[in-house]
Amino acid sequence: MEIPCLLSAAARRAPRRAALSFGGVSASYGELDRLASGTARRLKEKGVKPGDRVALILERSPEAVIALLGVLRAGAVACPLSPRIPQASLDERRQRLNASLTVSDRPFLASSSPKEVIERGPREDPGAAPPFPEDAPATVVFTSGSSGAARAALHTYGNHYFSALGAQENMPLTREDRWLLSLPLWHVGGLAILFRCLLGGATAVLPDPAASLAESVRKATHASMVSTQLRRLLRERRPAPAWPEKALLLGGGPVPPVLIDEAVRLGVPVRASYGLTEMSSQVTATPPGASLEALRTAGRLLAWRELRFDDEGQIMVRGRTRFAGYVERDGLARPFDEGGWFATGDLGALDDSGRLVVRGRRDHMLVSGGENILPEEIEGALAGAAGVERVAVVGVPDEEYGQRPVAFVETADGDIDISRLRDAVESALPRFMTPDAFYPWPSDLGGSSLKPDRRALARRAEAMRGAE
Repeated sequence: MEIPCLLSAAARRAPRRAALSFGGVSASYGELDRLASGTARRLKEKGVKPGDRVALILERSPEAVIALLGVLRAGAVACPLSPRIPQASLDERRQRLNASLTVSDRPFLASSSPKEVIERGPREDPGAAPPFPEDAPATVVFTSGSSGAARAALHTYGNHYFSALGAQENMPLTREDRWLLSLPLWHVGGLAILFRCLLGGATAVLPDPAASLAESVRKATHASMVSTQLRRLLRERRPAPAWPEKALLLGGGPVPPVLIDEAVRLGVPVRASYGLTEMSSQVTATPPGASLEALRTAGRLLAWRELRFDDEGQIMVRGRTRFAGYVERDGLARPFDEGGWFATGDLGALDDSGRLVVRGRRDHMLVSGGENILPEEIEGALAGAAGVERVAVVGVPDEEYGQRPVAFVETADGDIDISRLRDAVESALPRFMTPDAFYPWPSDLGGSSLKPDRRALARRAEAMRGAE
């Protein structure tokens, strides 16, 4: 199957409609289409061929969006990498990708700056942009690596198209809508926002780095966030409410019910979802107008996806949004069973209404004195304690029980009331799930990541237990 170029299709329908907005300045779909064409030509002049991988090491910016679309227009594979990870990690990832070119503001071997590759093309019929084969490689996104080594997931153009199409059927996006690009383009959620906007002809709003999250959200009708970002948004809501007009899509892991309850009480138009890099973002989601009961789940399966559970309750997925495989130095690893199913590593079940309830990660599970403990369940209980901003639970070795949970907690005032935290867990869960220790969130581990680095936290916890 061939899929039309979404950018060109949007430019043909409404060439003057705003495609990108940043700092009060906007670029129309017609202009963005010309920039993509010109950038594609410049990339080809630099030797980029169809199928080549191009590393993009850029912060969220109009240049990052234009460069990514230009790479796709050239028939190459866009590989956005986080500029916030250490230089050694960036070099290793570029080598693993065997990138033919790197576009970055930072000096790298075989690199070009955005100014060297971004160029406005001639005014032409947007319909002249050729369609993409459904299986054409389009992007490579690295997984978070919070539970293991980061892997490079290859998505096809069809993966992104059908991901956007299923999301559009569940929550229609119009030309009047503005979706805040609140997730970076090196995160599959950021790419999903861009493709949804292209499909619906909506405006992708780039946040101002100097503005608060609340100030950026006020400019949007839609936004995507993880739990940590929602907590920050609710904390920033004064002196005036600050949330998108139509929808705030939550993902990136189970959302604590107490956070959902608070958001609904305040009138935030939250939508719950479940997704993963390997499925090009969303797998399930709640529709507009969902009940509070539904919002406490991850919603129902979206179109073009399939879902089942193995004998252990692990979520298995496949469909036209399923990624092509992991890029490795010696080729492409395809971690699918004979039926094409991918094992997510997440545990869950369907409720009586067919909505997905995600319990947590199978590889996070602790075995303590013969009892299975999912850290996410403890985190959900602790999230309800007054003042808690962020929490992560990890396991440490224990001579008597094998493993025991400990919690890292970040609070609004910096103080940790251990008695209150214990009460929050013991009022909701069996006593054996109460963490043995509560530690302050390590400031040196940073706070910009969408997910906690559980491996680093586990090492820190083990060292702290040994020093006690």
